[in-house]
Amino acid sequence: MFYRLKQILSRTTARYADIRYEKLKETRIIFNGKELIHVGTNSSDGFVIRVLKNGGLSSIAFTKFDDANKALKTAEQNACLLSINSKKPVEFAKTEIYKDNFSPFLNEDPRNITIDEKLDLLRKYNNIPLSYEKVVTTNIYYNEVIREKFFLSTEGAEIKEDLITTSIGGLITAKEGSLIQNIRVSAGGSTGFSILRNRESEFENRTKILLELLKAEQAKGGIYNVLINQDLAGVFTHEAFGHFSEADLIEDSPSMREKMQIGAMLGTEILNIKDDPTIPGQLGFYKYDDEGVPVRPVNLMKNGVLSGRLHSRRTAAAFHEDITGHCVAEDYRFSPIIRMGNIFVELGDKTLDEMFDSLGNGLYLLDAKGGQTSGENFTFGAQYGYIIKDGKKTKMIRDINISGNLYNTLKNISAIGNDLVFCETGGCGKGQLNIRSCHGGPHVLIKDLVVGGI
Repeated sequence: MFYRLKQILSRTTARYADIRYEKLKETRIIFNGKELIHVGTNSSDGFVIRVLKNGGLSSIAFTKFDDANKALKTAEQNACLLSINSKKPVEFAKTEIYKDNFSPFLNEDPRNITIDEKLDLLRKYNNIPLSYEKVVTTNIYYNEVIREKFFLSTEGAEIKEDLITTSIGGLITAKEGSLIQNIRVSAGGSTGFSILRNRESEFENRTKILLELLKAEQAKGGIYNVLINQDLAGVFTHEAFGHFSEADLIEDSPSMREKMQIGAMLGTEILNIKDDPTIPGQLGFYKYDDEGVPVRPVNLMKNGVLSGRLHSRRTAAAFHEDITGHCVAEDYRFSPIIRMGNIFVELGDKTLDEMFDSLGNGLYLLDAKGGQTSGENFTFGAQYGYIIKDGKKTKMIRDINISGNLYNTLKNISAIGNDLVFCETGGCGKGQLNIRSCHGGPHVLIKDLVVGGI
């Protein structure tokens, strides 16, 4: 394949060009209640060419090799048009040039597992919640994405890397009288099919929490000291803080660039946040981004001080900062954009019991349930929670929303746990979908958080 890609790029007149070719295979199985509504596997492939010419950067996607010459010519023409109409020419930060063929370690390659075995496993998990009387339906899926990626540039980079992602999850719905509640369940990752085996307890536990929600009280709105669990801490870190660490989202906003200056004191002194896609075994693990740049860990916040941000080659040059290897595309249909890999709050030193004692009276909120951000303000749902009195869990609560200002919240973090957990199934919809965008964190204690309810 590299020989054919070299043939294409050899015809360019641009200062720089790169090409990605990708073979994509997706398998999906879906149950809606007891009914199997979908079993299917789709395979496709395609190319993306990027051209940097006369200070203009252009990209084009196509699916047929015979269209390569036309696509390259179009990309060059568009780059020239963009250069004429741009205030500032595009530059790429320098990077080392790599030739590599990387396949991650897999504990059971899903490509070697039959579709019948995948279906049987999904059916077994789906039947667990359906065995409970008050569960009225489920929407449970198996999802598998195999990406074989090839990258070649006029600078000499030649990289092949495979990304394999498997997951099982979905929504369980229960009803009692007129009250309907639902809860999400998920398992998966990037380490192979074996991570999906023996997960019966996950479906059992989530179903039991769902049934408890039918008896839970509605949350009462107010301002509380709140302990959030690992999942909610990770989602908050990704959504409310992480996107502002992506250079392309703040570069055209003078106010955000002013607030997100390296060296700015944004959080409490005990708060450290990192993005590290090099951690083996985590969902967001990869070796090279889609510009052929090796990914590296980035300390985004150190002791409350903004200490780094995520970059493409273009934004690294524009910000005069180091490249980080965080420019990633959904698949062959897209040009890459800046994405988080494994973003997380680093370990603190408090046990969970110590954090309950520190909380005293307040709320313990667990698991994210949707949400949105608007500038520096955020609103998230929590799937469920508990009222805490004198450091002890009491009544379960439901229908919970938390909201606030990012910077105030970062400074109101008063304790961080020693129990870091990463998500197994993540995702981010910034511009394109990234199913491998992973978040994590330990338990985090926040003072004076606005909680919505009745």
